[in-house]
Amino acid sequence: MATKKSLSHPGPRSLKTPKASAGWRWQAPRNAWLRTPQAVARPAGAQGAGIVWLPTLLAKGPARLQPEHLRRQPASAVQPCLHVIALDTSGSMRQGGRLARAKGYAARVIEQAARAGDLVALLGFGGQGVQLLLPPGPARTAGAARVRPLGGGGGTPLAAGLAEADRLLRTARQRRGTAAPSCLWLLTDGRTLEQPTAPAAATHVVVVDFDDPLRPVGRCAAWAARWQAEHRTPESLSF
Repeated sequence: MATKKSLSHPGPRSLKTPKASAGWRWQAPRNAWLRTPQAVARPAGAQGAGIVWLPTLLAKGPARLQPEHLRRQPASAVQPCLHVIALDTSGSMRQGGRLARAKGYAARVIEQAARAGDLVALLGFGGQGVQLLLPPGPARTAGAARVRPLGGGGGTPLAAGLAEADRLLRTARQRRGTAAPSCLWLLTDGRTLEQPTAPAAATHVVVVDFDDPLRPVGRCAAWAARWQAEHRTPESLSF
């Protein structure tokens, strides 16, 4: 019997990386735990315009998104956003259910990106190095299934993971143009002594902090401040 071809994303691919030395879009329903960046807009009906994600975010600031915050551009200029998710699968993420929550978060981002017609890539970094789980391409709801069976363990090759994410973003920018929107999602508890440099290729960076709230080390917030990135916690992700 012939093997059925899958239309979903290809399976994980391990990446040989050197050992390390040491979000605005969708108006979530009430009580929803996830909000994601308005990284790209869909055409706006008769007005023929889409929402420009970065000026909209700057106009919104810390407030709830309101109609007056929206900044628009011609629909012809609208491009899908590339969401690159870097998921920490190290041993510390197995404690307190952090990895399970982070995987759920990553799956929701993929599902929302699929509904919005965006692009997505997913990589994991942990004891087995850096693994490209979903190469950049159109987001599909089925792609979220790649996240659920992931295990965790070992060290935290954060610098290597961010370097691979940056490489994916640079390659995509060369292909799609410098104006194409992109968002890097770093999902981690910050439990590493590495001091990574700021990701340079993404137009927006979101650091989602899965650290222990009772005994936080505070590295995620420090990185976000140094990188001028957005810092979030899983408990504060609804409008």
